[in-house]
Amino acid sequence: MDIIIILYNNMLQPILSLLAGFLLLMWSADAFTDNGAKIAQIFNISPLVIGLLVFGFGTSAPEMLVSGLAAYDGIPEMSIGNAFGSNIFNIGLVLGVTAIILPITVEKSIIKKEWLFLFLSTLIVGFLLKKDGFLSFIDGLILLSLLLLFLINIFRESKKGSLVDTDSLKINSQNQDKGKTWFLLIVSLIVLVSSAKLVVWGGTNLALSFGVSDLIIGLTVIALGTSLPELAVCISSALKKQHQMVIGNIIGSNLFNTLGVLAVPALIVPYTSSLVLEIPPEVMSRDFVFMLILTLLIVILSIRLKISRFGGFILLTTLSIYLYQLF
Repeated sequence: MDIIIILYNNMLQPILSLLAGFLLLMWSADAFTDNGAKIAQIFNISPLVIGLLVFGFGTSAPEMLVSGLAAYDGIPEMSIGNAFGSNIFNIGLVLGVTAIILPITVEKSIIKKEWLFLFLSTLIVGFLLKKDGFLSFIDGLILLSLLLLFLINIFRESKKGSLVDTDSLKINSQNQDKGKTWFLLIVSLIVLVSSAKLVVWGGTNLALSFGVSDLIIGLTVIALGTSLPELAVCISSALKKQHQMVIGNIIGSNLFNTLGVLAVPALIVPYTSSLVLEIPPEVMSRDFVFMLILTLLIVILSIRLKISRFGGFILLTTLSIYLYQLF
């Protein structure tokens, strides 16, 4: 009897958690994408804007929460690793896998504006972190200002009209559906994030029961778990031919990570402790370099305005090289 109980606690619960997490993840990603598209049509907003703002912020909310809690608890370095690691996995894993499943069409205007803003923001972050090896309160204000500039630009873009394909979506955009659509969008986002946590918990405990080290768990299960919302939403959007939402989700999420997640510890730490947010040397020599390379690969692989399956393979290969460097 004791053996059965131990087996239940160590194996069955994590397996059930994994299964339930993946099932809920698939449902919530599909519902989140559908309702995001409905919001785009109801309010006559471009799907790119929905991807950048709603999907980008929504799927980055857990990282921002973790960053704030880590800074408040006196471990702000975790915030930096959280931001850079999420960006690397968003491009290498999420965009890579999505492109392999279905090649992604990229509009030229996205490269000229949204991607360029992401690339310049990444360079600015690199400069701020490299100049003195610290992330100061002033640095946090600069990052927050850039994020606000991005948001202002997105709101301006939202007024330029929608590019939604109404024939393929077949959405009923009656005014009375607005409240229901917003409600379902929020509920699906909550389920999306919660189901990712279920997968992480189940995968972590299952790995521990097989004696897998904490390092391997952190580099695989946890890293994958934090990218699951973006991955699920991007695959769902790609299958629905909503390519702008895919690119918008990746760029938006990475911008919120780069500017928002990093700004949080810079603004919180000076008021919660006497700690100085020092940047570990390997962050700039390894993590930042790979994040910058992957950001550049987006535009290089989009040279023909489409990220092909081969391009997706290149992104996954780059991620694999990064993970190899971590060992």
